[in-house]
Amino acid sequence: MAQQPQISLPAKLINGGIAGMVGVTCVFPIDLAKTRLQNQRSGQQLYKNMMDCLIKTVRSEGYFGMYRGAAVNLTLVTPEKAIKLAANDFFRHQLSKDGGKLTVFKEMLAGCCAGMCQVTITTPMEMLKIQLQDAGRLAAQQRVMPSVVALKMGGTSAVLSRAYNTSPAPQVIRVSAMEITRELLRTKGVTGLYRGLGATLMRDIPFSVVYFPLFAHLHQLGQHSSEDPSVPFYWSFTSGCLAGSIAAVVVSPCDVVKTRLQSLKKGANEETYNGVVDCVRKILRKEGPGAFLKGASCRALVIAPLFGIAQVVYFVGVGEFLLGYSPYNIYSA
Repeated sequence: MAQQPQISLPAKLINGGIAGMVGVTCVFPIDLAKTRLQNQRSGQQLYKNMMDCLIKTVRSEGYFGMYRGAAVNLTLVTPEKAIKLAANDFFRHQLSKDGGKLTVFKEMLAGCCAGMCQVTITTPMEMLKIQLQDAGRLAAQQRVMPSVVALKMGGTSAVLSRAYNTSPAPQVIRVSAMEITRELLRTKGVTGLYRGLGATLMRDIPFSVVYFPLFAHLHQLGQHSSEDPSVPFYWSFTSGCLAGSIAAVVVSPCDVVKTRLQSLKKGANEETYNGVVDCVRKILRKEGPGAFLKGASCRALVIAPLFGIAQVVYFVGVGEFLLGYSPYNIYSA
């Protein structure tokens, strides 16, 4: 029987890159809705839910408004997903050199290392993407929330008087990722691109610790037998979707904190934060514990197909096929 080839890092990088680009293209509008839902505060809600957000976005910004910030993601998701998936594969390979089966602890350790590696790309990518995604929400907030003056009359409740503004309605400012990058580098240096690094680590390390071991065990359930470890491609997709959605919901509170910290521009009466602890404290005090689950369903809908697609590409072995390492077989990994 032919000996299995050693792990090919270039092939894994190709797999991760292709998977990331396909996945992002499919789910980016949902990711935009997630960012806008997470950033809106109680009492200033422009969007009721994901569908309401997407409909209003299309009406005010056009169809391509749903893809604001997609160019950043498509540019950086290739190295980001490549690092995440390839690093996990690499560390699992290193931890199983003794030939034994990986324990759950070692699987979690490999996922932890992968999560730490990916933030080198994830943090600046998320930083730029959030500014572009949230620009439409800020402009919409200015359009629909004109000045309000409270007039108290005797012992009765306040009567609200609307102050109409004759100036043109604010438009979505078309700022490019390059302009934001240049401004951050000029004013803050390289550290400006890594604002929210702590919150990103808080999100991505636990995500990888939950996702990769869970996916590995779900994927193993689809094997035909111990002698034939091949798995149908649909089982890889289902395992990736299920593991991704569970991990996404688990770390959703950390994602809310990260999004708030990385949003440079704030709307009317929106507070600023001085770090993770200050952000958590202010959200709890002003919006309650439920605020930490804002956009959780959107995030699950983003992550599930994203990682389902990623794992299909990864286990089908597109990179290995392109490099001529193994035959292309769409039915098994």
